[in-house]
Amino acid sequence: MNLPPLFKSWFDKQEWQLRPHQSEMIDCFQKHLSTLLIAPTGSGKTLAGFLPSLIDLHQNPSHRGLHTLYISPLKALTYDIERNLTAPIEAIQLPITVGVRTGDTNSYQRTKQKSKPPHILLTTPESLMILLSYADAANMFRNLKWVIIDECHSFAFSKRGDFTSLALSCLLRIAPRHRRCGLSATVAAPDILAAWIHTPQQPAHIVQIDEKTPPQIQILTCKKPIPFSGYSAYYACEEIYDCILSHKLVVLFVNTRAQAERLFQSLWQMNSENLAIALYHGSLDPTTRRNTEKMVADGKIHALIATSALELGIDWSNIDCVLQIGAPKGVCRLLQRIGRANHQYLVPSKAFLVPTNCFEVLECQAAMDLIARNQLDHDPNEGKKGALDVLAQYILNCCCQDKTDVE
Repeated sequence: MNLPPLFKSWFDKQEWQLRPHQSEMIDCFQKHLSTLLIAPTGSGKTLAGFLPSLIDLHQNPSHRGLHTLYISPLKALTYDIERNLTAPIEAIQLPITVGVRTGDTNSYQRTKQKSKPPHILLTTPESLMILLSYADAANMFRNLKWVIIDECHSFAFSKRGDFTSLALSCLLRIAPRHRRCGLSATVAAPDILAAWIHTPQQPAHIVQIDEKTPPQIQILTCKKPIPFSGYSAYYACEEIYDCILSHKLVVLFVNTRAQAERLFQSLWQMNSENLAIALYHGSLDPTTRRNTEKMVADGKIHALIATSALELGIDWSNIDCVLQIGAPKGVCRLLQRIGRANHQYLVPSKAFLVPTNCFEVLECQAAMDLIARNQLDHDPNEGKKGALDVLAQYILNCCCQDKTDVE
């Protein structure tokens, strides 16, 4: 696939080359194929998903209404994608509009999106289902061509995945010619995930990059002994602070919001260098979260303590180290988190694990061993039938959308 001249010029200015998987994604779109792209962190996976949309909108400027729907499991990822997607659109001067629809979107923007949909809409599964409940949903989605489901492995086999699958079936009824694109970095069973993405007309084509660079992971060495119980990392605060001092930007992942608050307070109490240390989790108000995201992207934050709200797909190239505080709770989850560090193609991610008690040392070591053997954990819900309570919600949604009867 040869890039159109405008896109080729932009790639050249960035000193980039079109990678084989990006070219294959464009070809799949032009052949009307649904696709599952499995690519390592920093390989240009998200750009590969959006390039077909940008090129098609450039070549078909008469397209009216929604062209591409991007579904993200996290609101933070949606806003990060918006920022990164705006850059090429503005640089190439494409007449393409982008909108975000999440629980944080204000009423003015929601009304505007319904009356004049953007070419590309970034949303979450829950917000998508709300959009599909409106009586005029068909008007918004009838010209839809491309649906991108990011980090699909993280929720495909959960109730959110059932919810999304039903929403996709509704979209297929409204826009039967649309195709789907799943994006993921860590997939234990590609065939099962591809079957979740496929449309009834054809199975999803799998594009997989096997070229990977092993991450650099080790358990943080501390002076004080690791306690036998508890879930705080007080014993390691001195070494954690030293790690922050010796890096440009460190993200400290914790497993709960309570852990995030406690660690944030502990580090500020010993912050003799007055480093910019920030906190990020889902209970913070939207304005605070957006401001924190912008400050990190602008290089104004030295360390960020975060929950799972930031573990997927965030593209902040200035992160050079990740700390996992507490047990990783799964190999795929750990890889997603440490993949935020050195977010570049074939550049190894750097991470330290900080167990909060002696038993978590075993779990941390087990995760490191599995990663060394390139052995991912399977989702226990893979292949299970959908949840009936989610089906009941969907039926109610359909009743809101249009007149219906029992049959």
